Amino acid sequence: MTVAWVKSLTFDCADALVVARFWAAALGGELDSDGTSAKAYVEAPGWGGPNLWFQRVPEPKTAKNRLHFDLRAPNGDVQAEVARLEKLGATVVSPGPDLTVMEDPEGNVFCVED
Repeated sequence: MTVAWVKSLTFDCADALVVARFWAAALGGELDSDGTSAKAYVEAPGWGGPNLWFQRVPEPKTAKNRLHFDLRAPNGDVQAEVARLEKLGATVVSPGPDLTVMEDPEGNVFCVED
């Protein structure tokens, strides 16, 4: 039996290029050179995960994400990974030694854990 697989995840946002640049840097993916503030694409890094699409929508984010990333910190060093992601434009929502909740530049929530 043939089954479907996740090809890509799509994010609605105000500026697709800003959010795509952040996630490309955060995950080590490649930002497509044709990206604009209306639409941008990030190819998954070598681990083979789904690609990421970002598309501008007119309405602002009004509620909590119903889906979010849980990122594993390299070598279990959550604080170092949080610091790296902050330099890329993320903000800390709820710090913790083993799990930190963060937001990307447009407020999409994600977690960093060991």
